[in-house]
Amino acid sequence: MTEHKIFSMPFAKVYPMYVQKAERKGRTKAEVDEIICWLTGYDTAGLQQQVDQENDFKTFFAEAPAMHPNIALIKGVVCGVRVEEVEDPLMRKIRYLDKLIDELAKGKAMEKILRR
Repeated sequence: MTEHKIFSMPFAKVYPMYVQKAERKGRTKAEVDEIICWLTGYDTAGLQQQVDQENDFKTFFAEAPAMHPNIALIKGVVCGVRVEEVEDPLMRKIRYLDKLIDELAKGKAMEKILRR
């Protein structure tokens, strides 16, 4: 079976879209960064390094310091698919990130997005 195209897509190409989506809804780049860092364990410098190096999603998640232990609390539908039911581990991580950015754009409080 061939790999999904998103796996080899540079994270740096999608990251600005996450920021634009959030900013269109009155949220900030800092909030997007906080969500990504919470999910992956990157610090701000590490996240920026991933963007600067134009690593693909596969590398971005492979090099993530530590996925957050509350990741299993992320539930819901993204693009018509339940994130908790996605079988491929990498695709599930990508969908988790999409879900969190969607929640941000929909105006959800950061405490709830970050499952605090």
